[in-house]
Amino acid sequence: MNLDLEKKIKSDEILMQIAQNFDGEIYLVGGAVRDCLCGKSTNDRDLVVTDVDPKTFAIKVSEFFDATFVPLDEENKIYRVVMKDKINYLDITQPVGGNIETDLLRRDLTINAIAVNIKTFALIDKTGGLDDLENGIIRSISEKNFLDDPLRILRVYRFQAQTGFKIDEQTENQLKKHLDLISNPAVERINYEIMHLFSGEYTSQTLKAMDEIGLLEKIFPVVKELKQIPPNSHHHLRLLEHSIETVRNIGEIYKSSPEPVKDHLQQSDFGGYSRLAHLKLAGFLHDIGKFSTWTIEEDTGRHRFIKHDDAGSKLVVPILKKLSFSNKQIDYISTMIKNHIYPAALMTSPDANEKAMMRYVRKMEDNSLDEIVLAKADRLSARGPVITDEMVENNINSLTRLQNFYLSVKDTLEPLPKLLDGNEVMKILNIKPSPQLGDIMDALHEAQISGDVITKEHAIEFVSHLI
Repeated sequence: MNLDLEKKIKSDEILMQIAQNFDGEIYLVGGAVRDCLCGKSTNDRDLVVTDVDPKTFAIKVSEFFDATFVPLDEENKIYRVVMKDKINYLDITQPVGGNIETDLLRRDLTINAIAVNIKTFALIDKTGGLDDLENGIIRSISEKNFLDDPLRILRVYRFQAQTGFKIDEQTENQLKKHLDLISNPAVERINYEIMHLFSGEYTSQTLKAMDEIGLLEKIFPVVKELKQIPPNSHHHLRLLEHSIETVRNIGEIYKSSPEPVKDHLQQSDFGGYSRLAHLKLAGFLHDIGKFSTWTIEEDTGRHRFIKHDDAGSKLVVPILKKLSFSNKQIDYISTMIKNHIYPAALMTSPDANEKAMMRYVRKMEDNSLDEIVLAKADRLSARGPVITDEMVENNINSLTRLQNFYLSVKDTLEPLPKLLDGNEVMKILNIKPSPQLGDIMDALHEAQISGDVITKEHAIEFVSHLI
């Protein structure tokens, strides 16, 4: 028995309350055991009960803790108990195959096939999971388990992104062999794995590993287009490698950022995952508009990608919809792509004064810091022959200046007042609802952001001159 694991379980009040107040054999299994052994805390505990009905057990546990009982899968008898704090929860089921040993052998990876009896602290490890954890190895238990649930192919890489472990050679060969099966699982399950992958600390290394076996373009077909853009005067890497390097730099920038930036990026404002995870996904996709806008100047040989930011923000929408992302997630990622050039362009212009920076803050609002981090990562990931170290340093310093400006003013900002609504504008201009009205309202909003329109009288005068 691992003494650190025993100590960790004994210090877990929820597990100890269950061990002391409920009969039968109760095993903590899977990810919770893995995380404990790795010294990580977890709010997600999987329990297997061997000699009681899991539904009855889960209901009694929910009543004991005054928690919420949620049936997840009646057919396979999987039930969730959500604690009152809405942070901690238990997933409770029975062993597949009738006993805990058989259950563990039917799991995906050895590191996820360790169980511990929460009463006796007896540890069950039939597949060598402890050794693989110690050696940093991701190893499958059985090739058949990938056939039973092909989502496990992607799960392997999700765990690599979270742990940084090396996938063993035999497992990698199994993944290559059954790669085409990844299209079988429900897209919602694939979405879950994607977001956990981009939540990991080792996402960029994992994306490279996925590309090496051909999995990356199975999940993101647009990768085929990214691979066709070669290095150029501004980029030392092919576009796919640049995109992955941008993901890596987002993670590095996050680690070295001041606490207010870290706190902001750790917020879960959409989709139940952090802003940082979504920003890394946006970083991976930020240049997908380049292939459709790619031209090469005949006289200079220069590669141009005019308005690729705008093109990419539109292209990403159907990609993410197909992968079952929510409208809120899609809007965030699309916004990041559309504006990823904006911070650097602003801060390298001669007009990078406080008014211009305030306009940026007003326009980007809560996404201001996110876009600055993306712009920094993009800059650090593009080191073509015409890009000097001095240019990079100056650009990063100017973006830090913009970041510091935002942090200094964010708590004093108040929402812009609505000076005119659509009905008022239609009456002033004697027009009907139309795309033209939308353009006028957008122009009015931009004028407010710039500080050119402040009062209702200013707004009336402004719109009166638009037609």
